[in-house]
Amino acid sequence: MITPFKKHKHTLNACSIGYIVQAIINNFAPLLFLTFNSSYGIQLDKIALLVSVNFMVQITVDLIGVKCIDKIGYRTSAVIAHIFAAAGLILLAFLPDMMNDHYLGILISIIVYAVGGGITEVIISPIAEACPTKNKESVMSLLHSFYCWGHVLVVILSTLFFVIFGIENWKYLSLFWAMVPLLNAIYFLKVPIYTLDKGENGYLSIRDLLKNRIFWFVIILMITAGASEQAMSQWASAFAESGLNVSKTAGDLAGPLVFAILMGFSRVLFAKKGDKWDLNRYMIICGILCLAGYLMASLSTSAIVGFAGCALCGFSVGIMWPGTFSLASKQIRYGGTAMFALLAFAGDLGCSFGPYVTGKVASVFNNDLKAGLLASIGFPIVFILFLILDRKNKVIKQQ
Repeated sequence: MITPFKKHKHTLNACSIGYIVQAIINNFAPLLFLTFNSSYGIQLDKIALLVSVNFMVQITVDLIGVKCIDKIGYRTSAVIAHIFAAAGLILLAFLPDMMNDHYLGILISIIVYAVGGGITEVIISPIAEACPTKNKESVMSLLHSFYCWGHVLVVILSTLFFVIFGIENWKYLSLFWAMVPLLNAIYFLKVPIYTLDKGENGYLSIRDLLKNRIFWFVIILMITAGASEQAMSQWASAFAESGLNVSKTAGDLAGPLVFAILMGFSRVLFAKKGDKWDLNRYMIICGILCLAGYLMASLSTSAIVGFAGCALCGFSVGIMWPGTFSLASKQIRYGGTAMFALLAFAGDLGCSFGPYVTGKVASVFNNDLKAGLLASIGFPIVFILFLILDRKNKVIKQQ
């Protein structure tokens, strides 16, 4: 008799929890930024740098993973990733108080769990892709929705904890969140791990990938997908604050939550209905909706319409990242882990580049956020154009 842990559904469950871990890594510490400022006297500009450090470490690990993950193996890599994630969250609870330089303690903790986040981002998609499932586009979309639900979970549970026990007890919450990657590391030791299909000559080399025209096509899609998502996501709280006329604290919760919930809903919707839809066409429609959301946010004089545009972006960007992964895995045979690692790198690059462009243009126009978002419409436009070009030239044929 086959035991439950021998079924691939448990592998997908572990992968889904892996994306919840990723959400914890990216979204827990920002909830404490003002606390770090008041408790440790750390200036806000130094605190803001922590976000950049987190993503830059993950981007670096993405590149290292291109060469290392296949040699280490999926299971070992997954366990190591979760141990790093847990270690960073545990260190965050103790290290700042143990060091004379509190900021350095926070920085080291974030670097440690960012290493885990980078490895997780590289391996989760190929592990899920290798599972013996039928509708892989739907599986990939549902899998990525767990990052959104993880984001919502982190914000809601953390906020409830702060209300009930006080934000001064945040260190206990950090230890609580550390239990999630620790338990999932054990889960990954028990579930079956499958490998991606190989050709007669094995996986494509990095050189072969770089020579592949379709590979560069999906790389551009990943960059613009990440940029389209984060250029708006970073400013979601600002639109909630102005559009709903609520306090900054409520805006910080409402904006990101609405964005994450709609992004997750979009991914679940495609997971349930996607097997009946043309992925390329659906991604074009979502790209157009994303463009419309940016235009609503940047051109409307109504704060409510602007916030609605922000929310529309949350729904429309949902399919961009997992959809591009699905297009790549379908059309680039035997791309292996290296392909997924490079796609993750491109997506993270877009996530870093998008908010930078928005903020840079806004600063040129006297900190006019609307001007920054108007400039950022280039990201969904490029995304749409490449998909239309693909459809016209049949670079990627739909089944």
